[in-house]
Amino acid sequence: FLMQTSEMLRKICMRNLVRKYCRGLTAERKVQLQQKVVTSAVFSGKKEGYLESLSQPFLETRLKENDLNPKVLQLIRGENIKYVTPVIKYDRNGFKARERLLVLTQSSAYVVEMAKIKQKIEYSTLKGISTSNLSDGIVVIHVPEDNKQKGDVILQCEHIFETVTKLCILANKQSVVKVVKGSLRFRVGSGKEGTMVFTVGPEPQVFKDKTGQLTVV
Repeated sequence: FLMQTSEMLRKICMRNLVRKYCRGLTAERKVQLQQKVVTSAVFSGKKEGYLESLSQPFLETRLKENDLNPKVLQLIRGENIKYVTPVIKYDRNGFKARERLLVLTQSSAYVVEMAKIKQKIEYSTLKGISTSNLSDGIVVIHVPEDNKQKGDVILQCEHIFETVTKLCILANKQSVVKVVKGSLRFRVGSGKEGTMVFTVGPEPQVFKDKTGQLTVV
C-alpha cells in the first residue's frame, strides 16, 4: 500500500511540475518548441547536423518585410509574409547558381530576384520537399507538372533545418518531406527529369559533372 501511495504522489508531483513549466512558457518559447518537435519528426536520425542544430533557436525570419523590394511587396500584397531567407537557386538547365530570396507567406512560397517574382508555389499544389541525409543545405521543392510551373525548385539554404521546418509547417505538409540517400530525381519541365547526386568529399561543392548531373559534395 505504501508503495502504491508513493507512486501516486510521485506522478502527482511530476504532473504539477510539468503544468507549472508549461504555464511559465512565453508564447515565443512555445512556438520554438512546436517547431523543434516538427524538425525532430522530419530529421532526427536521418540527416547529418541535426543534433548540432538542437541548441540553435530558430529565428522568426532571416530578413524583415522592409528588406524586400517595394515592387515585390506590391505583387504579394494581401498575403501575410511569415518568413524570408536568402538562398542560392540552381537553374534546372545548366545548374548555374543565382542569388535569390525565398519568401514564405501564409499560402505560398515565392522565389524572388530583386524586384521580380521568379516562381510562385501555392502550398495546396506542393507535391514534395526533398533533402539529402548529408550535411549539405540543398532542398528541392517539387511542384506539379503543369503550364503554371517551370519545374522543381533547387535551393541551397544556410539554415536548412529552420527553412524546411518553416515551409512544411506553413504548407501543412510535414508528411511530404523526404530525406534521401545517394541521389534524387527532379523535374526540369516539359516532361523532362534531371538527377542530383550526393556524395562526401574534403570540402563542400555543388557542380555539374561530366555526365550532366548536379553533384553535391
